[in-house]
Amino acid sequence: MEMVECSLAATLAPRPLPGRARKALPRPAVLAAGRARLQVRSARREQPPPPAPVRDASSGTERGGRALGQAAAGLAAAAVVSLTGFGDVSPLPARAESLTVAFPVAKAREVNRVQRTLVEAWGLIRETFVDPTFNHQDWDQKLQQTMVEMFPLKSADAAYGKISGMLSTLGDPFTRIISPAEYQSFRIGSDGNVQGVGVFINREPSSGRLLVMDCIQGGPADRAGIHEGDELVEIDGKSVSGLDGEAAAQRLRGRVGTTVKVKLLDGTDNDRGGRIRQKEVQLSREIINLSPLSTTIISHRSDNGHECKTGYVRLASFSQTAAAEMENAVKRMEDEGVESYILDLRNNPGGLVKAGLDVAQIWLDGDETLVNTIDREGNVLPINMIQGHSLTHDPLVVLVNEGSASASEILAGALHDNGRAILVGHRTFGKGKIQSVTELDDGSALFITVAKYLSPALHEIDQVGIQPDIQCSPDILSLPRAPSLRENSEASSLEMDSCIMVAEQALEIEQTKGSAS
Repeated sequence: MEMVECSLAATLAPRPLPGRARKALPRPAVLAAGRARLQVRSARREQPPPPAPVRDASSGTERGGRALGQAAAGLAAAAVVSLTGFGDVSPLPARAESLTVAFPVAKAREVNRVQRTLVEAWGLIRETFVDPTFNHQDWDQKLQQTMVEMFPLKSADAAYGKISGMLSTLGDPFTRIISPAEYQSFRIGSDGNVQGVGVFINREPSSGRLLVMDCIQGGPADRAGIHEGDELVEIDGKSVSGLDGEAAAQRLRGRVGTTVKVKLLDGTDNDRGGRIRQKEVQLSREIINLSPLSTTIISHRSDNGHECKTGYVRLASFSQTAAAEMENAVKRMEDEGVESYILDLRNNPGGLVKAGLDVAQIWLDGDETLVNTIDREGNVLPINMIQGHSLTHDPLVVLVNEGSASASEILAGALHDNGRAILVGHRTFGKGKIQSVTELDDGSALFITVAKYLSPALHEIDQVGIQPDIQCSPDILSLPRAPSLRENSEASSLEMDSCIMVAEQALEIEQTKGSAS
């Protein structure tokens, strides 16, 4: 029978063992290459070897894998894993590990390609996943089990499903694989352009519904009459139940000129009987030019008749242009006599983390810590500014809610913990993960959570979120969305937003403190 052997070689730091107390280690070693090197060779064997025992590093004993052997008995062969280089947890230098994996070639050629991808994905996760216990399971044996399950499959889709099932056991929904076709549709450019339908969607945490947060003015979704608050229920006839906002967005994106059919529940047009009208529209995918920033100036008069100006800045996402646009907007509003600011990060799902850090430096001085990272060994590494100079020292309020995630939470934490801003709104989403994205040899892509973020004050972000100083609503996602400012729109459109009013009151208090000092 034809067998394939995959040799996976990379320079690794010593791996902490499940169930053992982790010692303080020096700064983790950096992989010798940007990704593990996968070498594959084929050989024909008359009889497949039996499952090789895997050495349990925590006990020094050998496990024969009885259940695995039974499962493989009816198949042509079982996976064979040879591991070397394990040792006790100690502050030793990184060392090379050599792993050789032999497995039977699936009858379907496309499944065989995915078998190689399985080994590559397994190795990358073994080297870099944030949880060194792999959710308290034997990750090495997981490879064997998945390889055996994959052998009789007949389609690549089914094989990718097996990899996805293996990754789901890690307990981290953000560590995932997408097929080559899905990866090709995942085409958000770092310049802020996207090929899609021009709609922002996010999952409502309390109900799991996918809601439209905003539509790009003049884009396909906007032209089709899709509105903020509409609920997305189907994409091309398939239910979106169980998908998060990013997974649904991937289905909506695609090559320019292609179309996608969506079904929604109208969030604005309920009849008297309480029924919600459904609408189904066909959208053409286009190149969408995203400008993540919208601004206006809110003017009001103080008790002594003085005209006060508050600069309102809404940041919808963190694209490569976000910091530059923010800098230009703040400079312009400073020239116009703005004396305080409201930065609206509600329903901002994140984007480029570097863009979030760059935006933070527009508001901060000195060498403050912007965020901390904590790796799989428990090492905490601060990321600091270098001789920062803020564009303004005017009072600042940041609006957040449960739709504020990732880079939004990093920015909010940086401004809050350094005493630069008051947070108003509701607890944020709680996505404080650092991810690597690797294109694998077959064109698929692997997303791995490799570390987590902590706020400058070392507060957890992941699954905890950022807690605001002032609550303005118990469930902001069920209220009207943060305003989408169009050209020539009036600042009066913000007057119906209760959180804006709370923010203005907080700014008045801060300005009073400033004048008294």
